[in-house]
Amino acid sequence: MAHDLPNLSKPLDFPFDSLIDVRSPAEYAEDHVPGAISLPVLDNEERALVGTIYKQDSPFKARKVGAALVARNAARHIETALAEKDGGWRPLVYCWRGGQRSNSFASILAQIGWRADVLQGGYQSYRRAVVAALYGNALAHRLVLIDGDTGTAKTELLHMVASRGGQVLDLEGLANHRGSVLGPRPGGQPSQKMLESRLVQALAALDPARPVLVEAESSKVGDLLVPPSLWSAMRAAPRIRMQASVEDRARYLARTYTDISQDRGHLKEILGQLVRLQGRARVAEWQAMVDAGAFEALALELVTRHYDSRYAASRKDAGAPVARLDVTLDPDGMARAADALLPLVDKVAEQDPT
Repeated sequence: MAHDLPNLSKPLDFPFDSLIDVRSPAEYAEDHVPGAISLPVLDNEERALVGTIYKQDSPFKARKVGAALVARNAARHIETALAEKDGGWRPLVYCWRGGQRSNSFASILAQIGWRADVLQGGYQSYRRAVVAALYGNALAHRLVLIDGDTGTAKTELLHMVASRGGQVLDLEGLANHRGSVLGPRPGGQPSQKMLESRLVQALAALDPARPVLVEAESSKVGDLLVPPSLWSAMRAAPRIRMQASVEDRARYLARTYTDISQDRGHLKEILGQLVRLQGRARVAEWQAMVDAGAFEALALELVTRHYDSRYAASRKDAGAPVARLDVTLDPDGMARAADALLPLVDKVAEQDPT
């Protein structure tokens, strides 16, 4: 029996005990339905082998080889990952398009006595729904942007607003990137498809009747694109601009980016990427600051000579912010700013955009 995909505008809630992705590990790593566990019935090499036999030999032989591999892998999962499941366990299984892999595995599980179903249309049905939400449909949520020059603690303030009960969407967190040349984080970025899955899941958890605070970004976060529906909503959203002194921002950046400054060799490599924009002589000066451990001075240089001018250029088409908020970047000042932001977001969202 096939089970239809629920509406993605709400958090996914399947009436099953487990959601099982039987696609290859590479397919699962690129993207998967939120909450799914990976129990591949063909690994990456086996899937490639079956596909080669299908194209170069015959579909019949490919199905025969594939069936043997699926049975062997299914047995291993039953003896390991599923060994402790009792008779009442009810799994939902999916593969690429709800075809042979998921039906074969679900059939084996059903023979044991488990009430196994398959997801109608497989992963493709889920992916089509994600694309419709982020590429085809207008976003249902009212966004308010938190804007400001580099070092105005926008991401940290976003989290502080969330801790006070505000609704936020953390794009940089979902994309695992700080959104600048110094932005890469451990673990690297997810795939574009995985980012979009995370976005749909995050948006589904938010109440469209309440405003959502989002950090102002360009159309890309690191190497990943902000999907069109979200980007259109961000471009039309009112902005609250955070303002802090250049010296305060430099101190804040030096504190915040300690994970990067600890690896001086890597930081110098990152700065080397700016030669095209800043010239070899200036970048060499910055790299010398790294060697000297002058990270606050380096942050001040980057803010005044690189980031501020680039941000100013990117804001030319954005229009004036609807509100400004001065902030000092010490703990008390940040707390005061977050307290002020919470009601300000509601006030700004209620204003007539026309």
